[in-house]
Amino acid sequence: MVQIQLIPTLDHCIETTARKEYQRLVQEYLAGKGTADFEEKAELLRTFLESADFRKLRRESEAELLQGKKVIFTLYREGNETKYNMTVS
Repeated sequence: MVQIQLIPTLDHCIETTARKEYQRLVQEYLAGKGTADFEEKAELLRTFLESADFRKLRRESEAELLQGKKVIFTLYREGNETKYNMTVS
C-alpha cells in the first residue's frame, strides 16, 4: 500500500505542502528519476488536493503547530477512496 507523509509548517500549510510534493514528484518523473509507484503517488496527491477540506485541515494543524508540535499527515488509499491520518507529536 502506497503512503505519502506530508509535514506542514507555519510557513507552508498542508495544501501548499501537498502541492509542492506533487510538483516534486512530477519533476522527478520528467527528469527520468521517478519511482515505480509514481502513478499511485501522483493520483493519491491529486485526489487529496481535489477533495480535501483545506480550511478545516489548516485550522486543525495550525493550532498544533502554534503550540510547537510537529504535525504529520499520512495519505493512503482505502479501496477507491483517498484517506488521511493526522498525527501530532
